[in-house]
Amino acid sequence: ALPDIAPEMPDAYIIYEFQKNPKPLSDFRANELIGVRNNQLTDLYFSEAEKYPEKLVALSPVTFLSETDFKVHQILRTIDLNILISQLKKTDIASREELMYSKKELLERYQLYPKIVFNTQRIWSTCHAIDLPAEITNNRQTFTGTKTGDFDLLQKLAINGYKKRYGEDTTALHRLKNELQVIWNQGFCAYFLITWDIVRYAQNQGYHHVGRGSGANSIVAFCIGITDVDPIELGLYFERFINPYRQSPPDFDIDFCHDELDDVRDYILKRYGKEYTAFVATYSTFNYRSIVRELGKAFGLPKADIDLISGHPEQRENHHPLAQKIFRWGKYLQGMPNQISMHASGIIVSEKPLTYFSNLKMMPKGFPIVAFDMHIGEDMGFHKYDILGQRGIGHIRDALQLISKNQGKDLNIHRVQAIKKDPAVRAQLQRGDCIGCFYIESPAMRQLLKKLRCDNYVHLVAASSIIRPGVAKSGMMKEYIRRSHQPKSFRYLHSVFEEHLGETYGVMVYQEDVLKVLHHFAGLDLGESDVVRRIMSGKKAKGDTLQKLQEKYYRNCQERGHSPALAEEVWRQIASFSGYSFCKAHSASYAVESFQSLYLKTYYPIEFAVAVVNNFGGFYQNMQEVYLYEAVKAGATLHAPCVNKSEHLTTVFQKEVYLGFIHIESLETHTVELIMKERQARGTFKNLADFTARVPVGARQLELLIRINAFRFTEKNKYELMWEKNRVFNPKTKFEATGSLFPDPCENFQLPNLKEGEHDQAFDERELLGFQLSNPFRLLKNPNQYYDSILAKDLNQYIGRVVKILGYYICKKYTMTSKGEVMYFGCWIDETGQFFDSTHFPFSLQKYPFRGKGIYEISGTVDVEFGFASLTVIQMKLLELIDRA
Repeated sequence: ALPDIAPEMPDAYIIYEFQKNPKPLSDFRANELIGVRNNQLTDLYFSEAEKYPEKLVALSPVTFLSETDFKVHQILRTIDLNILISQLKKTDIASREELMYSKKELLERYQLYPKIVFNTQRIWSTCHAIDLPAEITNNRQTFTGTKTGDFDLLQKLAINGYKKRYGEDTTALHRLKNELQVIWNQGFCAYFLITWDIVRYAQNQGYHHVGRGSGANSIVAFCIGITDVDPIELGLYFERFINPYRQSPPDFDIDFCHDELDDVRDYILKRYGKEYTAFVATYSTFNYRSIVRELGKAFGLPKADIDLISGHPEQRENHHPLAQKIFRWGKYLQGMPNQISMHASGIIVSEKPLTYFSNLKMMPKGFPIVAFDMHIGEDMGFHKYDILGQRGIGHIRDALQLISKNQGKDLNIHRVQAIKKDPAVRAQLQRGDCIGCFYIESPAMRQLLKKLRCDNYVHLVAASSIIRPGVAKSGMMKEYIRRSHQPKSFRYLHSVFEEHLGETYGVMVYQEDVLKVLHHFAGLDLGESDVVRRIMSGKKAKGDTLQKLQEKYYRNCQERGHSPALAEEVWRQIASFSGYSFCKAHSASYAVESFQSLYLKTYYPIEFAVAVVNNFGGFYQNMQEVYLYEAVKAGATLHAPCVNKSEHLTTVFQKEVYLGFIHIESLETHTVELIMKERQARGTFKNLADFTARVPVGARQLELLIRINAFRFTEKNKYELMWEKNRVFNPKTKFEATGSLFPDPCENFQLPNLKEGEHDQAFDERELLGFQLSNPFRLLKNPNQYYDSILAKDLNQYIGRVVKILGYYICKKYTMTSKGEVMYFGCWIDETGQFFDSTHFPFSLQKYPFRGKGIYEISGTVDVEFGFASLTVIQMKLLELIDRA
């Protein structure tokens, strides 16, 4: 909070409000004044302020523009205070007088007090606006202390790194030196070195990282270890990252493991100082749901009514009468800032303390943020370091640790060139057997890989780009696949397309392709070409930049002898593609990580699957059993949690996978810690009595462990253990020292023969874990009646025919048809664990909707596209499971 009395600020005027000034006017400094509102003027008489007319100035705060804005202000204050609007007090809101008045109106209000008007105008004339220059000098200027020192260090690191990356091959050395010169000329040496320093710290801590984004277009970034993407191998242009024409600053994207991310961020803040380092802000705005929720609370609606209005806006006849009031005032809130929060990744490092540019706000994690977002930061010239957390890296890190522990092998996962050429890895990629692998495990991506018969790095880079919605919707994805199958069935638009877009069959796939075409076809230099790309993709541009470059494009085409029709068609393709193009360096970075994951899955599938489960990430993060079933397919045996074998997370011994305690619903972390600590101190548990004597857990927690079969090593079934548990927690045993007034009726009781049902364990697993470790099809009621269903592996034998297939629901994705109707794509596994996909058009979806998790009987037509079979659903129904005995 601001102090009542301001500190000395000789370069600013300090205005205290009349009747609220915290000290006698006689003690006021020369630059301290009294602000008088127009409705306080009559109170000046006989006040202390009347004796100091030279200190009086007009005070007319502006909070809103109209009476409507005043009402919106009341609503916003109600939301901020989390109260009913009827509870709002005058002290909670601004004065109704705080409107924007014209100069004429203000002079009229103060016309009887010419001294106040004179003072105000005098002071105003001596003030000037604060200038926040938008320039590169706002950033940290040096890493070593001098700019020449920075360049010398960067050059040394780059040359040494070049030798490690390329050996004796000097082919790309000229490009390296050119990049270094551009980096020096543009003033980006410190930016590269700070990024290198962040990566160096992470490597020293043993953290894995992935450098991606347009920064991977730089051979300097490749040589100093910021990225593992070789821009020479992929034909990446440095100008996509930095060029003299680029107005907005570049940014590096560095991914770290999600649970190592905060430590890296903490290093950055401590290394470069919290006064100079902060996250940029991000602003969430009011949308329909947040408006209904907040206004509903402000107007006193119960939760049920708010949920109805929010979830079913079309059911107006069922809405509470106050819904009309919500809609009326909600339109004024639409798009307004709602909350400020920390940007997911963007960090800036300034030369001056950041308080020169913005106030700072400390966030719960202990990281400060500035008040402006990334777009304002760009306008101010700040370079952004995007430091992100990613679970895919966690999969790789944990898999390597499990492999080392389980098999005694220490792998170097950064042998990227060898991994990309590995025939077994490439074969796995071509099969689309990629569950758990970063970026390539989604149903749509696995479909694409199979359709492309993708078996190499270059085509995977392309696949990572054409999977994006814009490319797919435009029809370019389908055309790319068709050309990859029939490379002689089409003609290139021009020889430039054949020469420079040959690897993508003449189809523009990347942002860099726009640069290639504009540069080689029309003769624009690469910097100018990148400006065209940025403008066409919606980035900011000044004045008539695009028009001038377009004129130059057509002029150059004419000089090169291109026909007007050809020049027009090429420009049309560039314009239509730029809006949804994807940076090739991004795709290349994704592809490197995908190959690393795929290598681990190919050679160490069990450890890899366990690592994915333990990171709770991946496309199927809400269906952890998908990854466990992958381990089973690789030869693993799944075990429910065991008090003698399991740990907090899932672990593996040879091919025996023990599920972690973390998966047991309602099992407390404290209980797990007690088990682990006791087991480590005194060894494994002998039986239930030994466990309860050593681990002080309550009856409910013990019951969970028994039900999940965590004491199966005792060779007693869970019913016998439950009886023993009840004996342990019998209240009578607490008072044995004082004797008992009544004999124990159970003292000579003979325990009957208690047996577990065949599927009891599966039912307990479904309840306590959310899934069962055994094949879910084992619980199907009357399985023999589905004798006419086929398996996923046989779909290609029934092209164009209607078939039945049983599928265990994995996930669905919705999209909109051209008529604005909802349709879905479904993903399933059959009883052998093989995946298959389905399409649900509106006509079948209305009659046969998804009804949640379970096994479905699906009837549909088999469609095959580029060798990939899927099912167009005619009807489907959720099947019954057996009843628990």
